[in-house]
Amino acid sequence: MTARNAVRQRVLDLCDARNITVNKLGIICGITQSTLNNIINTGSNNPTISTITKICNGLDITVKAFFDDEIFENIEQEIK
Repeated sequence: MTARNAVRQRVLDLCDARNITVNKLGIICGITQSTLNNIINTGSNNPTISTITKICNGLDITVKAFFDDEIFENIEQEIK
């Protein structure tokens, strides 16, 4: 799995666990809908740590907790 797909899946899993939509997450986090759509729908190449931090703040978790998931254990190296 690529890093961008892992971030995408982690956001979706966290929303599902909290029973909120991605739209609701955007409102909670103060992130524009287009930014979240880029992460969720197209697997944004480079969601910034600032964006991930905002998502974490909205979900009331630490950045460490965000990345402390087995989904990030076998990230494929992306060569361009």
